[in-house]
Amino acid sequence: MAKVLLVDDDPAIREVLGAYLQQAGHWVLEAQDGEEGLGLAPGADLVVLDLMLPNLSGWEVAKELRKTHPELPVLMLTARGEEEERVRGFELGADDYVTKPFSPREVVARVQALLRRSGLKEELIFADLSIRPRDRLALLGGEALPLSKLEFDLLLTLAQYPGLVWSRERLLERVWGSDYPGVDRVVDVHMVSLRKKLGEDAERPRFIETVRGVGYRFREEL
Repeated sequence: MAKVLLVDDDPAIREVLGAYLQQAGHWVLEAQDGEEGLGLAPGADLVVLDLMLPNLSGWEVAKELRKTHPELPVLMLTARGEEEERVRGFELGADDYVTKPFSPREVVARVQALLRRSGLKEELIFADLSIRPRDRLALLGGEALPLSKLEFDLLLTLAQYPGLVWSRERLLERVWGSDYPGVDRVVDVHMVSLRKKLGEDAERPRFIETVRGVGYRFREEL
């Protein structure tokens, strides 16, 4: 049984989805706008988030959730189906995406899948590199790496989405958040230190690749 937070300004959608989720055995929390949703998020195991919210938009809610609750799974609901909107949602940290109109049964199935996947994220393993988000611990060859807070957050952000290219600007928003220094170069400085601790070969990196002119990505195949 999980606590699922529904953030949608449409009471009919909250009622229908809430009934289906309860039937599936979950506790349901409801919020009618973004501010209320952020207030209830600490008590949730997963968030079903409508993007078209009054006042504080779903985009802004998703961005804030990724700063304050980076491990909280987010399923986005929207009437927009364009690829650009989906990509933007994933860049902001959405774990899945459903376009309206949708089947409540499909939403429940996606919620169940996300809950299963989030349980597997207690440890990320890539060859001899192990990352434990809850413990904020990274081990290489069984030895704990002496990472700073920012270095660990950089590593975790990249490792959670293998193959996804992160621009320096996106990394600044995701990792530094409200402490955003406004200088892209700071990402490169911390990346040099992180790679050194990972024992990376700059010419043939095992884990983190540089995408010239854009940013960085975690390798899909190790």
